[in-house]
Amino acid sequence: MAVLENAAVKKYLRMCTDGWLQGWHERNGGNLTYRMTREEAEFCREDFSFAGSWHRMGVTAGNLRGEYFLTTGTGKFFRNMEEDPQHNAGIVEINEEGNAWRIVWGLENGGTPTSEFPSHFLNHSVRKEATNGECRLIYHAHPANLIALTYLLPLTAKDFTRTLWQSATECPVVFPGGVGVVPWMVPGKEEVAVATSRLMREYDAVVWAHHGLFVSGPDFDTTFGLMHTIEKGAQICILALSAGGGKLRQTITGANLRAIAKDFGITLREEFLED
Repeated sequence: MAVLENAAVKKYLRMCTDGWLQGWHERNGGNLTYRMTREEAEFCREDFSFAGSWHRMGVTAGNLRGEYFLTTGTGKFFRNMEEDPQHNAGIVEINEEGNAWRIVWGLENGGTPTSEFPSHFLNHSVRKEATNGECRLIYHAHPANLIALTYLLPLTAKDFTRTLWQSATECPVVFPGGVGVVPWMVPGKEEVAVATSRLMREYDAVVWAHHGLFVSGPDFDTTFGLMHTIEKGAQICILALSAGGGKLRQTITGANLRAIAKDFGITLREEFLED
């Protein structure tokens, strides 16, 4: 089967397993979509069926017309992806209007793309535009420590970014642009898709309050690494606050962050450095 021999599909399935092993995907939690290259889609084409029906999404993105996406399925478990990809994941084609999908491979026995596919779709659109086509993945997971922080910190980009940057030296290096924050909304709806996509014009990671984290990236390692680094920063913060009774004796300062930016040749958002 050409699809399962494709290198990108193999990396996709491995990333699903890696997320499960991290504990980020309880039951059917989380979702992952990958915008395939033209060459990857052509390689898999012999396995595609174009007999399926088109399904409108309620959102439109003209710059994704005719694209193919690997996607997890609604109600499917990340822990089963590698073992049974045909039933738990699938490939969908986007129509020429950029507002509907149809399944061309996988999601067998009546499966459908993740219920949050409209959110992924809009975010792919804005990230494709913002990165000149380099961004190919949108990954949503439920990392526990990051979610816990949404009960402790003000729900602003500055508060979350500054806290995470100060939790570990690697954090400002890995996500110098910071993270956006969306207040709690019902998942799977157009409203949260639009709210997230607005922030994704500026950030490659967006926190969903009391729910989880959306990250984007050009390849599997970078995208998984972004999720992993943000959650590790949140874990360090939670551990320090718990051990210190809610108080920190010292932390990485604004001056320290500026020194990191200078030595690593990165640009940090100045408004997030100001006390």
